[in-house]
Amino acid sequence: MEKEYPVKLNDRMYLIDGYDLGVAERTGIYVIDEEELTIVETGPSPSIKHIKQGLETLGFTLDQVKYIIVTHIHLDHAGGTGLLLQECPNATVVVHPKGARHIANPERLIAGAKAVYGDKFESLFDPILPIAEDRLLIKGEGDVLKIGPACTLQFLDTPGHAKHHFSIYDPVSNGIFTGDTIGVRYKQLVADGIDLFLPSTSPNQFDPTAMVQAIDRIQDMNVEFIYFGHFGMTDKPKEVFRQVSKWLVVFVEEAKAVYAEERGYEELAKRLQTHVRNHLSEQGVPDNHEVYGLIKLDMEVSAMGLIDYLSKE
Repeated sequence: MEKEYPVKLNDRMYLIDGYDLGVAERTGIYVIDEEELTIVETGPSPSIKHIKQGLETLGFTLDQVKYIIVTHIHLDHAGGTGLLLQECPNATVVVHPKGARHIANPERLIAGAKAVYGDKFESLFDPILPIAEDRLLIKGEGDVLKIGPACTLQFLDTPGHAKHHFSIYDPVSNGIFTGDTIGVRYKQLVADGIDLFLPSTSPNQFDPTAMVQAIDRIQDMNVEFIYFGHFGMTDKPKEVFRQVSKWLVVFVEEAKAVYAEERGYEELAKRLQTHVRNHLSEQGVPDNHEVYGLIKLDMEVSAMGLIDYLSKE
């Protein structure tokens, strides 16, 4: 049964499900109802129809959208930006300084995704459209963006998952949009009373030292809410920091062992899946739970990033 989205997170913020990969509660798009209507993340192009439907359900029109912010330029977060922008005549895209040229000219993004996804590329990501430079607004460390009389968003450079990644602090809710910097929240387990947060170590810019620094930095901010790219909002930031920090150590140690054995990322992915399965099994999660499809995919991509990182060291 499909969940009912968009959902209201607080008195000015909504979450739309982008059905990334055709999967419910995989990649989320946030709508901030301020004087300058703002969207955070777009997902890939197949998600745009869900954004349009969500905005219509909420009573917004596409010409009301003023800012489209992407935490980073990986296609599952920003691939649909050009397509959405075509229908938002008054919108500006806000992007990290290191991501701007790739979102303006996405040829390298497309080539990289085709190398990974092969024949599946078109169904998952097409089309990826370039964005004119005069519709880009670059925001880096310490920059701000006023979107309402009482709301000025603040941008933090938070590499680790990618060098072209920022996080966005929302002072009104004392919350932060973290993209993939501090990992993935598996919403599929929440109904079972389980909170699972795992790091996202995908290629090709994963850096564990930078990731730890970003986690520590956000932890020091004492935020009350974390808005994940995958998926949704949590009001348990301390649990996020605890779990992601613990699992990051496990991921890196297991990767070093596999790399020393000269085994490939497939072996690492299996070992990481086993760690997570054992952890969830201890909490009573059945082996056939829907979450394991996403965990399998995430461990494969994270294993690629871990091996890629070690091969560069």
